[in-house]
Amino acid sequence: MAKTIQVRVDDNLKDSADMLFSSLGLDTSTAVRMFLVAAMERGGIPFPVMHNSDPDYAVKRGIAERQAGEPFLSSDDFLANMRTAINKGKNYD
Repeated sequence: MAKTIQVRVDDNLKDSADMLFSSLGLDTSTAVRMFLVAAMERGGIPFPVMHNSDPDYAVKRGIAERQAGEPFLSSDDFLANMRTAINKGKNYD
C-alpha cells in the first residue's frame, strides 16, 4: 500500500527543483523517494547536516573515502542503483 506525503515549499523552490530533477531524468516525487531510500540505507540523513559547512567538504570527504578504499559510483551508476532500489524497494511503504 502506498502512502502520500505532502510538503509545503516555496513556489520558486518547487519550480527550481522540478527543473533540476527533470534535467536528471527524474520527477520530484522520484527524487523524494530516492532521498527516503538513501536515508533508510544509511540509517539517517544521507548527507552531512552542519552549521557553517566547508564548501570543499564534499570533495575532501570523497578523497578520504577513495583513499580508504570506498567504492566510487559514477552519477549514472548511482542513479541506476537508486532506480533499482525504488523499483524493488517498495518494502519501505
